[in-house]
Amino acid sequence: MSEKKNDVEKGVMKMYRESEPNIEDLYERSYVNHIAWSVLALALGLIFWLTVALVNAENQRNALFTAQCADPVFKGELDKKCLKSVHSREHWWQHVGYALTHVRP
Repeated sequence: MSEKKNDVEKGVMKMYRESEPNIEDLYERSYVNHIAWSVLALALGLIFWLTVALVNAENQRNALFTAQCADPVFKGELDKKCLKSVHSREHWWQHVGYALTHVRP
């Protein structure tokens, strides 16, 4: 009788061991490298910001070079409001293209 009881007990213990959760699969794992994606997002944001700054600087430089913002009242002076709103070329990408291909003025 004790052998039969031991067999039953072994079967119950085996069922218990099989129903235990697997520690390796207990937690979700993310295979996405969040640090790399965060650095990429920051780099793209920095590139966008620098491109906008480059476009604005080249726009003002070209307006000064072509004298588009000369003050009509005071000869030889600049109209600073004009510099903020002038469009010296038709498209923004023309400013970027010129700035990237002409390193020296």
